[in-house]
Amino acid sequence: MKRLFPFLLLPCFAFQQPVKKISDNSVTNKTVTVYTTADSTTLRLSNTETLQFKDFGQPKETEPCIFVDPTKKFQTFIGIGGALTDASAETYAKLPKEKQAELMQALYDTKKGIGYTLARTNIHSCDFSSDSYTYVAEGDTALKSFNVEHDFQFRIPFIKQAIAAAGNKLTLFVSPWSPPAFMKSNGSMLHGGELKKEFYQSWANYYIKFIKTYEKEGIPVWGLTVQNEPMAVQTWESCNYTGEQERDFIKNFLGPTLVKSGLANKKLIAWDHNRDLMYQRVSTVLDDPQAAKYVWGIGFHWYEDWTGGGKIFDNVKRVAESYPNTHLIFTEGCAESFIPALLGSWKLGETYGRSMINDFNNGTVAWTDWNVLLDEKGGPNHVGNFCFAPIHADTKTGELNYLSSYYYIGHFSKFIRPGAKRIISSSSRGQLLTTAFENTDGKIVVIVMNQSSEKIPYRLWIAGKAAETVSLPHSIVTLVVN
Repeated sequence: MKRLFPFLLLPCFAFQQPVKKISDNSVTNKTVTVYTTADSTTLRLSNTETLQFKDFGQPKETEPCIFVDPTKKFQTFIGIGGALTDASAETYAKLPKEKQAELMQALYDTKKGIGYTLARTNIHSCDFSSDSYTYVAEGDTALKSFNVEHDFQFRIPFIKQAIAAAGNKLTLFVSPWSPPAFMKSNGSMLHGGELKKEFYQSWANYYIKFIKTYEKEGIPVWGLTVQNEPMAVQTWESCNYTGEQERDFIKNFLGPTLVKSGLANKKLIAWDHNRDLMYQRVSTVLDDPQAAKYVWGIGFHWYEDWTGGGKIFDNVKRVAESYPNTHLIFTEGCAESFIPALLGSWKLGETYGRSMINDFNNGTVAWTDWNVLLDEKGGPNHVGNFCFAPIHADTKTGELNYLSSYYYIGHFSKFIRPGAKRIISSSSRGQLLTTAFENTDGKIVVIVMNQSSEKIPYRLWIAGKAAETVSLPHSIVTLVVN
C-alpha cells in the first residue's frame, strides 16, 4: 500500500447501570465530527465532514440507522495498545533517529498519532526474540543469578521511550512464554512440556523478581498473565497447563506469592489463550473461590480460527454473563504467515475492526495487539514464525510502512480514552458493524465499520434526532458527538 504517514494526515484535534433518561433536546445543538479511513481512497483517519442533528422520530425499515443510547452504560474502558517485544525493540534500534521519533509519535501521540495507552511485554524470550534466553543460570532454583542484562541492549530502552512518548501513562502487563528448561518436564523451553511440581514456588518467585527488577529500572508493571497460550505445543517457547493445573498454581503459589511480596495490587490475568476453550478454562479457575480471589481478569487471543469455523465472539459474552465481576482483556492478535505482497491488504485492517467491535460489545475492557513494529521480513523471530504488525520497517532504507490495520486500530485508540464507558450502539444493517463509548469529558464516540462493497447512506440516531451521512465501501469511521 502507499506509505502514508500519520503526522501528515491526521489533524490536531461494567454492565448496565440505570441512569436518568436522556432528553430529546440533548443533542439538538451538538455537532458530529466524522473521521474516515476507506479502501481505494487516500482517506486515512481523515477529518471528512461535520454533521448536524435534526428531528427525525421513528425511522422506517428502509432507512438504515445506527441507534445510540448514552443512557445505557456498561464496562469501563482501560486502553488499547500493542506488545513491546524484543523483535519490536531490535527493529526500532535499526531505524534512523528521525524515524524512531516518527514511530513513537505515530503510536503514542493523541493528536498526531493513535494514542496507545496499553502495552504488553515478554518475561525473558518468546518467539519474537532473536534468540532463546532466560534470566537465571541452569539449575538455579533459588534464582540467585537472576538478572535482566539481556534486555538492556534493546528492550528496556525501547519500553522507556514508549512510556515517555505516552506521557508516562502507559499501562504495561507482562507475560511468560515458558519457564527455564530445567523447570520443565521436557527439559526444553520449546515444544510445550509442563512445569514440574517441585518448581512451582521457584517459578512463582521468578515473576516477582522480574516485576521488581523492571520497576527498579523505572518501568511500572500494572499486571501479569499466568502463561501465554497454556494449551499450545509450539516450536517456540511454550508451556502447557490444564485448567486444574493453572487453578492450583494460582491458588497455592502465584497468588499467595504476589501478596507476600507486596505485589497484591498487580492485576493477575488467567487463560491468555484463544476464545475456543475460554469458558471451560475460566469456569475451572473462577469456580474455585480460593483461586478466584487472586484473579483480576481473563485474557484471550483470536487464533481459534485454525479449523476454518470462524471467530467465536459469543464465548467472550458467555464469560461476561457468567462472571460479571471479572474483567476481560484481549491480550494478543496478529495476522500470521507474513507475505510481503500482502502488506497492502485491506483485509488486515478489517480483521482488526471486526474483532475489536465484537470484543468490546461483548464486555472487553482493554485490547492489546501483538508486536507494535516488525521488520521487512515480519520478524526478527528465532523460529521463523514471521507475522504482520500494523507498522513494518524497512531496515535497509529506514522507511516505515503503515498498514491498514494501523488505521483501523487508530479509529478506536485515538478517540476512546481510558475511563470511557461503553454505551449502546445498534445497527439496522448487517453490513454496518458498530460500537460506542462515552468519554469522561462527555463526548460520545461511535465506530461504524462497513464490511461490504456497497456505499450505504445511514443516520446516526439519538433520542429522536438524527444526523445523516454515507458509509463508503470497505471503510471505518469514527463519529465524535461534540
